[in-house]
Amino acid sequence: MVEALTSAHAVILGCGRSGTSIFGELFESLPSYRGRYRFEPAFDDLRTIDFKAGPVAIKVPKRSSGERMTPGLPFLLEDLLAIVPEPRVIFWQVRHPLDAICSLRPGITADWSHNPKPPDWMEWQKRPVIMQCARHWQHINETGYRAVRDIAAVMHYEDLVCDPHYFARQVCDKAGIDMIDHAEGIEAWAARVGNAKSPDSYEAKRQTHWSRQDHTTRVERWRENMSPEDVEMVRPVVETAARLHGYDLPERVSA
Repeated sequence: MVEALTSAHAVILGCGRSGTSIFGELFESLPSYRGRYRFEPAFDDLRTIDFKAGPVAIKVPKRSSGERMTPGLPFLLEDLLAIVPEPRVIFWQVRHPLDAICSLRPGITADWSHNPKPPDWMEWQKRPVIMQCARHWQHINETGYRAVRDIAAVMHYEDLVCDPHYFARQVCDKAGIDMIDHAEGIEAWAARVGNAKSPDSYEAKRQTHWSRQDHTTRVERWRENMSPEDVEMVRPVVETAARLHGYDLPERVSA
């Protein structure tokens, strides 16, 4: 007889450069999920997982380009729900749009390497790179998020890097994880996370290729990387999705 799961299967979704990878490393640090964390697996590989053997954590599963996908998601949502059984929790990780735009630049510059791409991404390549990044963030955090809004728990990047213990407590509450039993793993993960940015600060181990040393803090890095003109350029693209996730944009700068 298979023992009932005490913790939920977890699926982490969201836009690239929003903390999804370091979020996934939290599960990788927990004994209950150790060896059962999947980083950006090919979607069809989910069908080979024995979900009855213990809780599984999955970070952004992806289908190949050209396959059917729910708009704004890198897979077909109905298929995900059919494959990953209950108990499960879907996390939607989000970051302030201006900070995310700054962090997306290397990947978007590399022929729009982040996915899922908006349907008009090739047309947007004619525009400044920060506009391309804004469109990418908006597509995922508006179109993609609305597809899972009723079933997803929203998690904020700012909580993750500024108060990782609080962030971990939220995750444990939602996933049914005993914090006492997992205290050592949580502490080890939290010790690696922080808002300061420097050459020796920790980066999500699978995402260092997108990291740049052009800012000193992760939260509000846009103040170091964007001009007032840049902010005004992207404002019309991201402001609706920003409000959807509780983010304020800075006041317009008078001429």
